[in-house]
Amino acid sequence: MSRARVLVLNSALGPLDYRVPHGMTVEPGSIVVAPLGPRQLVGVVWEPERMPSDAEVGDNRLRNLIAVADAPPLRDPLRRLVEWTADYYLAAPAAVVRMALSSTAALEGQKLVVEYRATGHVPDRLTPQRAQALERIGDRQGLIRELATIADVSDGVIRGLVKAGAIEGVEVDIDSLYPLPDPDHAPPALSAEQAAAADALVADVAAHAFHPTLLDGVTGSGKTEVYFEAVAEAIRQGRQCLVLLPEIALTEPFLKRFHDRFGCEPVAWHSGLRSSQRRRAWRAIASGQAAVTVGARSALFLPYADLGLIVVDEAHETSFKQEDGVHYHARDVAVMRGKFEGCPVILASATPAIETRQQVALGNYAELRLPGRYGVAELPTIEAIDLLEQKPDRGRWLAPSLVKAIGETFERGEQSLLFLNRRGYAPLTLCRTCGHRFQCPNCTAWMVEHRLTRRLACHHCGHVEPVPRACPECGDEESLVACGPGVERIADEVAALFPEARVAVVTSDTIWSPAKAAEFVNRMEAGDIDIVVGTQLVTKGYHFPNLTLVGVVDADLGLEGGDLRAAERTFQQIRQVSGRAGRGEKPGHVYIQTHSPKAQVMQALVTGDAETFYAAETEARRDAGAPPFGRYAAIIVSSEDQPAAHEIARLIGRAAPEVEGMHVYGPAPAPLAMLRGRHRYRLLVHARRTLDVQDVIRGWLGALDWPAKVRVSVDVDPYSFL
Repeated sequence: MSRARVLVLNSALGPLDYRVPHGMTVEPGSIVVAPLGPRQLVGVVWEPERMPSDAEVGDNRLRNLIAVADAPPLRDPLRRLVEWTADYYLAAPAAVVRMALSSTAALEGQKLVVEYRATGHVPDRLTPQRAQALERIGDRQGLIRELATIADVSDGVIRGLVKAGAIEGVEVDIDSLYPLPDPDHAPPALSAEQAAAADALVADVAAHAFHPTLLDGVTGSGKTEVYFEAVAEAIRQGRQCLVLLPEIALTEPFLKRFHDRFGCEPVAWHSGLRSSQRRRAWRAIASGQAAVTVGARSALFLPYADLGLIVVDEAHETSFKQEDGVHYHARDVAVMRGKFEGCPVILASATPAIETRQQVALGNYAELRLPGRYGVAELPTIEAIDLLEQKPDRGRWLAPSLVKAIGETFERGEQSLLFLNRRGYAPLTLCRTCGHRFQCPNCTAWMVEHRLTRRLACHHCGHVEPVPRACPECGDEESLVACGPGVERIADEVAALFPEARVAVVTSDTIWSPAKAAEFVNRMEAGDIDIVVGTQLVTKGYHFPNLTLVGVVDADLGLEGGDLRAAERTFQQIRQVSGRAGRGEKPGHVYIQTHSPKAQVMQALVTGDAETFYAAETEARRDAGAPPFGRYAAIIVSSEDQPAAHEIARLIGRAAPEVEGMHVYGPAPAPLAMLRGRHRYRLLVHARRTLDVQDVIRGWLGALDWPAKVRVSVDVDPYSFL
């Protein structure tokens, strides 16, 4: 190639043409460094016919490419996925490619780094901190910062030990190889139902063909052990596997289960990795050395050399939907990656989304069911507590029957879990004298009180401020009152009721990394926690045999807000958290506190009749033409200048095309009318399933202009309507 079309990592630019200098070899997918004015940008060489340029430039005007990165080219299936994702979600191709090249350090080629280890020499001056460091480091090896963290000392202590000769530096390749999982390390004893499902999945892997399958099993049925057999088959064939998890906090428990089965940990990919760890993982994945990768949704776009299996665990989870940048849904993109790679895709869930169930009904996905729990474990009994009849004591939030059940569970030496999907102490703080309510200065949202940190925090933009002693409006002291419960308030109530119980609060405020999640799991397994009070972070993935009681503090909370998926999401969430109870030999019990015990979703949870609930929800969606029987797309207009945002929103609304089978609603102020200092308006496009709504929106918005201070984004298949 003497001329190359390059997609540079700048979403504001389209593809650019460059000259390939003599002696340089590039091909479609090559990662290159290209000049742009005085700057140098990373880009990917693309097929010209698949990535048209706005303006053709003569050969004599082209600038030379600077270099080719020391990394394998992006393979054809990944390039096709980039094109599909950009087209379907109306995103800039460069923004999608950026997710594939998410570690710029990985493009620098082989790299050596100095790590440190103990020499066995004991220095003459042995301070308590130095002694602690040498004892805790043991035979470990790592960077100075890593060893300081392990030893719980400052970097200076480690450097002092280096000068004293007690620790020495060794040069190592930063891209050292990962251990390879052994597919025959510890095969499980599967039940007949599990073995049948595993055999079907293993056959799909052996067939080397695209085949999406819903693995639908109740909580505790052993879905992970079943799809591990498909992972084992892919490893035997020398092919790579990807397992997607919805939460970073689930990564650590998964790594432990994987290690028990395969003898080593898989390659982890999530936002908590250091730059050097991301580099090592990226290069191992691109070279094919990483056999199994487990990660959050961003792992979906990594450049796998030979992908043989994709697993989406907890596939119903809404956190697989990306709400910033490229608005993709990892579950759906995973299926498309499987199609382009020609490999099977497993969607594992105890509460599959209606969209997935519809694909099964249409025959597009296969289905494997695991209707019972593994071994002697049985599904928990579920009981609704009518809060209109069983009112909690004044100033309390737990009904008497739930309190009694917690006490009995504690006396038996068993563990309890109280679920409330609301972080902090209270969702609203107001002044009882003048009625002033504390609102975020950047968002249309109340400030949430966090008593553990003594702060008021906005859960949308991250703004924090100390809790004032007096009302800023009227100056009255001792007049501020917390309204409503959060998990911290429930934890205080539990501590007052059961002062001898050991209580743990589990939210994203307390479990913010895989290491914190591992610490929580170890404490639960060791019996160091009696009662857990947590948010949706504890509703999935955890297996605690001694946890026998689950209490849902406010089952009605998820039904607020008018979301079309509210009932389905509530059912999934409560069904998942109920599944934490009774996973061992001891029976489990679940109490659901609600003001509407006769509501369809509550009846379905108590009776366990999921099929009737899903059938009614599906029929309601069909009648409304809502997904999966119709299509939605949201257009969000935002600006720091409110009149400008309003005017452009009205302009877009007036320019809406008349298309048969499509309706446009709005513009209207978004429920979160201001977010992170930007005023927001929304339009909702509702179209029939067969309409190419992306093409309509592309032509509609492409004919309009708006000032740079106004931002217009499109969310295809939205999950958030805020």
